[in-house]
Amino acid sequence: MKDSALISIGLPIALAIIMCGLGLSLTPGDFVRVLRSPRAVVIALVLQILILPAIAFGLAVAFELPPLIAVGIMLLAASPGGTTANLLSHLFGGDVALNVTLTAVNSVLAVVTIPVVTNLAIDHFDSGGTLGLQFAKIVQVIAIVLIPVLIGMAIRHVAPAFAARADKPVRIFSIAVLFVVTVGALISERENALDCVRQAGGAVTLFCALSLTIGYLGARLLRLDDRQAIATSMEVGVHNTTVALTIALSVLDSIDVAIPIAVYSIVMYPLAAIFGWVVTRTSSGDDQGMPTATASHGGAAAPRR
Repeated sequence: MKDSALISIGLPIALAIIMCGLGLSLTPGDFVRVLRSPRAVVIALVLQILILPAIAFGLAVAFELPPLIAVGIMLLAASPGGTTANLLSHLFGGDVALNVTLTAVNSVLAVVTIPVVTNLAIDHFDSGGTLGLQFAKIVQVIAIVLIPVLIGMAIRHVAPAFAARADKPVRIFSIAVLFVVTVGALISERENALDCVRQAGGAVTLFCALSLTIGYLGARLLRLDDRQAIATSMEVGVHNTTVALTIALSVLDSIDVAIPIAVYSIVMYPLAAIFGWVVTRTSSGDDQGMPTATASHGGAAAPRR
């Protein structure tokens, strides 16, 4: 696995294409919206950037996970929300404009949060290990995460029609890459991987369920409306695991760090779908008297599905 061209060359290139595709769906207005209605964005980012790593740390300690597995869960917690969160939010009546804004902002912040959280996890869990995101590797993270997003935004600015046509193929490509890399990682290291999955499976599944739940309940407790809470739960619970896998396999060169991320990429979609279904069935009458979220700043609210 260490010398696999799929991991060392193919995965970073694929991630760059995926992040460029993310940029194709973003505009400067997605960042400006933070200044116009910052409350929902700030609440969601606090849950995602501060609370989520704390939960991951608690689970790693409580489950007494092996050091590299614990580092993998912390890396996963620091990774930004995935574009699939936008789709799931749309399916369950969430505020998709909030999702787009959060994805845009968090993808930029990830070039700071990923190195900080990952290095702290390595310092705490991987005593005596050789892992680490030194300056050169941090530059690599920036190159594969932020620069392609900016290129995609530039393409959208000069060729919006092309950006619209490319959106669906890039989404399909990202899902295919995630599937191939996840299955490939598990198969190529199946003897060690199966043991790691047994060790990490419970903690990872619980982490996903807690991420979705805290994203929703935290938003509601802080008086965001139901549509914003659904958007927040999907953004907090559905991660860009391709980013995390690329860093684990290509930058840190560790299959053990990648194992919990691979497991998460499998369990997060069915859990997110089940969670969205439950929330939409139980909260249909809970928003009476609550402010209505807008599909965008100043736009009309989308009807509940």
